[in-house]
Amino acid sequence: LRGWIWKIMLGLSHHDVSASCYIGLVQRGSSPMDAKIRNDTARTMTTDVAFSEQVSEAMLIRVLNAFVWISGQGPSPTPTDELGYVQGMNVLAAPFLMVLPEMEAFFTFSRFLWQWCPLYVQSSLKGVHCGIKLVDMCLRTLDPELFGFLMGKGLTASMYAFPSVLTFSACTPSLPELLKLWDFMFAFGFHLNILFIVAQLALVRDDIMASSSPIRILRKLPALRADAIIPLAIVSIKKLSPHVHELLVRHLYDDTVADELGIHVTHQHPGTLERDDSPFRTQQRRNLPALMKDARNVAFLPGRRRP
Repeated sequence: LRGWIWKIMLGLSHHDVSASCYIGLVQRGSSPMDAKIRNDTARTMTTDVAFSEQVSEAMLIRVLNAFVWISGQGPSPTPTDELGYVQGMNVLAAPFLMVLPEMEAFFTFSRFLWQWCPLYVQSSLKGVHCGIKLVDMCLRTLDPELFGFLMGKGLTASMYAFPSVLTFSACTPSLPELLKLWDFMFAFGFHLNILFIVAQLALVRDDIMASSSPIRILRKLPALRADAIIPLAIVSIKKLSPHVHELLVRHLYDDTVADELGIHVTHQHPGTLERDDSPFRTQQRRNLPALMKDARNVAFLPGRRRP
């Protein structure tokens, strides 16, 4: 049922799924990116038993090589903004293979990348870099104390949020909780992943603020808890300005957002990013903002364990 609903949300009908097309792509064999694909698929969700039992590495390899072929990626990839295989795409394909048969997963996955988040899979990863900047912007608005604390440690989102932005939080276990978050994003927009990341920070806020080395917490966030993350994200939207909310929505597909955010991406390294931020430091400690505290309290109703 979940996979069927995802297809409906993407506007994918049975006319868009072609067995002959997929079989033809698979029969072409290894794409020019096969070595890179295999290097990535070998470590895709290896700790998730249910995923390992249901989705084989061979399935991932076939889907990703087929995507390279259908995207027209040539034998000598050049630094262009054409869609092709980029690191992290293996993790993005995994949920689709978990909820759909392989062939349908391929076409659903491809439609998702082409139409919903094309800037996340261009060679420049422009959309990802915009997402990282938006994590900082949203955190600064929603929790200026935590933002100031992290800035005081020299920690911007580019130092810890890249995997979570790139994979729409699929880099963090567990898969069942991730699927709940993706259900919500299929219904209301994948731009909400940025607020999900901020919500995850709110859930471990006390630990971060008490740590002498918060980067250790930030680089390995606790397992996802959809019932806690979603309420925080919902209430956060009310605090954002209309302009920031518009940037959130558009950054997945509109390449002019990078210019508006002052971001200049190079092709030399996926993490290379020029930014126009200036340090922001708070002079006075404040409590967790009221709107986020209320949402967090909803997540901690009796019978639910605090993180």
